[in-house]
Amino acid sequence: MLLLSKSRFAFILFLLTLIPITLAGLENPSHESTLDALVKQAPTIEPRALRMALTALHRLQAASVKVRLDRLMLIDYSRPSSEPRLWIFDLNLKRLLFEEPVAHGRNSGGDRSTQFSNEPGSLMSSLGVFLTADTYIGKHGLSLRLRGMEKGINDQSMERGIVIHAANYVHRGGRIGRSWGCPAVRPAISTALIESVRDGAMLLSYYPERSRLEVSKLGGMFNPASVIDDWSVSH
Repeated sequence: MLLLSKSRFAFILFLLTLIPITLAGLENPSHESTLDALVKQAPTIEPRALRMALTALHRLQAASVKVRLDRLMLIDYSRPSSEPRLWIFDLNLKRLLFEEPVAHGRNSGGDRSTQFSNEPGSLMSSLGVFLTADTYIGKHGLSLRLRGMEKGINDQSMERGIVIHAANYVHRGGRIGRSWGCPAVRPAISTALIESVRDGAMLLSYYPERSRLEVSKLGGMFNPASVIDDWSVSH
């Protein structure tokens, strides 16, 4: 279980804005081979989004945040809800574990999500970097809490009750239903998915609008047009 005091959490958020990043990691052939291998596993994924996710993972590691290094999760909210837009990778095996449709908040948009919020009661999805926390059994069955790691962007996720959970309105093929802000998934795979990423796996919720990406302190997002030149993802 991932437990952080509020003071410790605030310190981590502050520290993440200060850590210097070099270019050494992106010059490392092992990193590029990992990126290439993951893209081959998921050919429809946006490579820039995946690179940002890898960058964020290693910035967390550099900040001594307790984060799982064997899993990587990415949601691309620029895709319509009728398409798979959640990917989960096994980084040790460089293998795709899940490629799934996922719901967005009802006030984030119709088939496509265009609005995002960190505010309680907004019924919108949040962007940015999250870590999975503990699980519980609720009205949707097994559910997984998400802890937002970016102040002002998603750090109210615990208070908002933003969790990964099963929902009957999520299915393959065609437009799916919307949540109250949670990344809900298909019931058929929800338990296996949650068990595979609980307790400290990193999730990047991505949207390619430049103004939104530049706000983030993680993932090399200050200059999304040239991420490879700005940030490293050293292993």
